[in-house]
Order: sequence, then C-alpha cells, then structure tokens
Amino acid sequence: MKIDPTKIGIIAGSGQFPLLFIQAAQKAGRKTVLIAHQNETSEEVADAADEVQWVKLGQLGKILKFFHKQGVGETVFVGAITKTRIFKDILPDMKGLTLWNKIDSKQDDAILRAVAGVIEKEGIKVLESTCYLQHLFFPQGVLTKKKPDKNQRKDIAFGWKNARGIGGMDIGQCVVVRNCSVVAVEAIEGTDACIKRGGVLAKENVVVVKVRKPGQDFRFDLPATGIKTIETLASVNGAVLAVEARQSLLFDPDAMIHAADEAGIVVVGVTELDDGTLEY
Repeated sequence: MKIDPTKIGIIAGSGQFPLLFIQAAQKAGRKTVLIAHQNETSEEVADAADEVQWVKLGQLGKILKFFHKQGVGETVFVGAITKTRIFKDILPDMKGLTLWNKIDSKQDDAILRAVAGVIEKEGIKVLESTCYLQHLFFPQGVLTKKKPDKNQRKDIAFGWKNARGIGGMDIGQCVVVRNCSVVAVEAIEGTDACIKRGGVLAKENVVVVKVRKPGQDFRFDLPATGIKTIETLASVNGAVLAVEARQSLLFDPDAMIHAADEAGIVVVGVTELDDGTLEY
C-alpha cells in the first residue's frame, strides 16, 4: 500500500467532535478520509470530509479496505457510538466478527484497544484524537459565577474517589453524588442518562463528577461535556458539574457556561495533585 502523507483517516461516531476534527485537520493541510457510521454520524460531518465511506457498526474489514485504497497511514477515533447498539445493531463483517470473538471483555477500552491493534497491524497508526484540538481540553478552575460551597466540595472529593474507582474497572467515567452518597453510576447508558437517573433519586442539588479513567488512552473515549450536559443537569435541579481538567474535552464553552450561570449551576475543572488532594 502506498501511503499518502497528506491524508488522515477519521473513524467517526456521533456528535460535533468529528466535524471539529475535520475542520482542524483541513486547516492544518490534511485531506480528510472519513469512515461514517450509519445511524451515528451526521450528514453534515460526511459532507465536510474530502472522502467518505459509510459503514455499519462492526464492519472492520470495510474500513481497512477503504483506508488502504485511499493510502491512509494515520487515523483517529472521534465521536460517540451508542453503546447499547452492541446488543441489537452490530453487523460485523468477517474481519470484525473474528476480532469480536477474540475479545473477552466487551467494555469500552477493551473493544477500542483491540480495534486499534488490528488497524495498526495493517500499517495505519492510530493517533490521539486531540492531535489538532488541544484547545478543547477542559480548563482548571471555577468557570461559573457561582463557586462550590463547603458541602459541595466534600461531595466533589467523595465523588472523585468513586468515579476513579469505576473508571479503573472500565465501567464508566461519571458518578452522581448527594451528601457524600453515590446515587448513580455511569455505565453503558452514558452520562446524560446517569445524571437523569441520579437526579430523580436524589430529588435535587446533585453533584456530578466526571474524570478520566486510570491509564486513559488519549486515542479514544475521552470524557466530554458540553451544553447538553448542563441542560440535563438543570432538568433535575442539579447543583454542580466537576470535571477533571486537561484530561477531558469541553465543547461550546461560552454557551455551556452561560447556560450554567442561568441555571445557577457550578462548573469547575479539577486537578488531582500527586498527594491525592484536589485543586480547583
């Protein structure tokens, strides 16, 4: 296969991340070769790319064939895939099925690392998804007009420890806390559904803590938040969104912070120091 160094492959899911990546890569002089997933990737994203191939979830062989044809030597994973689709909507080709049967754990990291491993064996390097988008990292500090009070800081610290724990088991990246009690843990349903469930159980004033997984692979599945996260939190009268700074992505920051201020929600970027203390 002859590599075209001007091209970069993009394996896209849903959301705005794929479009932002395409725009940034093109600005950097790269030609974008897109793998768009049916029922996940938007038409807007597909239209923005220089080349596009639509696939169904699990069609790994089709992805590799298209990349080889295009001379792609580097690729990224960007955007979300609805995780519950693995139970009802996965249609693997032979390459995908062979890999699927080899994976013992069908959790996020295990699946993505396995797919990335096959791609790299085919001579295509998998890059960090933020390689052109460093400015999207969640900043440290309190971003809103309101600051966390003493009790909310306790909940952040309590939630942080528990969120890190479930991350270490590759279950999720987010917990919902009230009064130092975990009321919801993110699993396959995703952050928004976790917030809604926790908000219903706790009634109000929940604190949402979202962190990277220990040993987070920056090539895929970074934690991400945006205005939708705030809208969900506001819908259950939530109080705080605490996110690990510089280890997660923040989309539409101005709109997100405005929405949080309007709803009276605290948004804070947190860093864990070497001694385990949290710094805002």
